[in-house]
Amino acid sequence: MPTALPTLAAGLVFGLALAAPPGPMNAVIAEESVVRGWSSGVRAGLGAMSADALFFVLAALGLVAFVERFPTIRAVMVGAGGLLMLYFAYGAARETSSTFREAADPDADSAGFTKAFVLALTNPYQILFWLTIGVGLLETGTVDVLSHTPYLGDSLTNLLVVQTGSPALILGFFGGIAIWVTGFPAALVAAEKRVESFAPVVAALSAVVLGGFGVMFLWDAVRTLV
Repeated sequence: MPTALPTLAAGLVFGLALAAPPGPMNAVIAEESVVRGWSSGVRAGLGAMSADALFFVLAALGLVAFVERFPTIRAVMVGAGGLLMLYFAYGAARETSSTFREAADPDADSAGFTKAFVLALTNPYQILFWLTIGVGLLETGTVDVLSHTPYLGDSLTNLLVVQTGSPALILGFFGGIAIWVTGFPAALVAAEKRVESFAPVVAALSAVVLGGFGVMFLWDAVRTLV
């Protein structure tokens, strides 16, 4: 068990490093958190995490690579993701005047989960991760954990290299994501309670992030199909 602890800790760091950087998933989590509260933010995070769990199973079965062999299918998925992001960006923009105390809706608790889950299934970054690095986590070898951190990977190369193919690494990886999807909404809700204007700002930023990624994904899909 003691020999598994460093690997488990490395997995936690890996999951946090991949989950924390800004992107469409965190934009959805942020919007749900400040508009509808902590539980809705966590549900959105669990939606994205559930998509990762599904990709993990498909990678273990060797089915994820199917998407990479058919560029047209991948382009359609990316294009659908782009359209979804633009739609969600519109929804976030409409909520820039709301706070979670005003807009909380018990009947909408599952909306954030569904939104994030569907969006994650069409997110090319998550698909690409499980086609490459994610598959490697299942095989015996090594992984340079921090080198795969979005935006900062090049500057963190060789700082944390661990053995792959260990259940402890996978457990730690998903544990790190779980820590992020519960802690990030809690921090946002705490800030929103202190600053009344925080929710509209977060909703506006979420709209900008989702809209930007939506346009980028659509452009990628069009280039692939053309």
